[in-house]
Amino acid sequence: MTTIALRDLYEATSKHSNYQTLAPDVNRLLGVAPVPAKSRYERERFDFISRHVAFDGLHAADIGGNTGFFSFEMLRAGATRVDYFEGNVAHHNFVHEAARQLALEARLATHARYVEFTTSDLPAVDCTLLLNVLHHLGDDYGDHSLSLDAAKASMLAPLATIARTSRTLVFQLGFNWRGDRHRPLFANGTKAELIEFVRRSSEADWDIDAIGIAVRDGEQITFRPLDEQNVQRDDRLGEFLNRPLFIMRSRHLSTSASGAEAAR
Repeated sequence: MTTIALRDLYEATSKHSNYQTLAPDVNRLLGVAPVPAKSRYERERFDFISRHVAFDGLHAADIGGNTGFFSFEMLRAGATRVDYFEGNVAHHNFVHEAARQLALEARLATHARYVEFTTSDLPAVDCTLLLNVLHHLGDDYGDHSLSLDAAKASMLAPLATIARTSRTLVFQLGFNWRGDRHRPLFANGTKAELIEFVRRSSEADWDIDAIGIAVRDGEQITFRPLDEQNVQRDDRLGEFLNRPLFIMRSRHLSTSASGAEAAR
């Protein structure tokens, strides 16, 4: 496949096109000039994640992986294998072809589908990334007839399932159901409400090891550990950067993906 064809896959029209910056190794496949994309602060989030998760030697999963930034960066950080899941076929094909051109097919398994969040549908892994997926339940995937209350309850089930297939979970959730600001998941749209929702609903299955909060440091955005100051909502940053970034440890599994396999 040519560079032009690979670029066409990246730019294939959907509501999430150009939604994620490209990993450096992938961007180099497409030429000298960086491919235009609307950053969701992938580098800044991965910097925080990698301070809390040592990827060297791990088997990881990237659910809703978009154009693969986190999958490729986990591999670059030493993950032995990544299972990438993406229901957008063009994005999946882009990541699959990029992996082939980078000679990473043996380490990056790509799955062109949405995850059902059953233990039989999920690979047993050391670490799962589930970033900004669950609030799209009933929109991009799942039952479109769900009410808001039913959707909130349904969002919790995947957390319990993943706790039995993955030792670590890296998790983010949006404030609005289906990405619609007229359908808020939390009455006041605060970080404290979202954190309490995740903490309370997952406490039987997960320990929260760290929570990253985006703060502006001069002209830069960095993710820092939760504290009394940064837990306050900062509307200057926009809705996306107010989403906390959770690092969670399963209460059901021990030290490796083999433990996840044994728990099935």
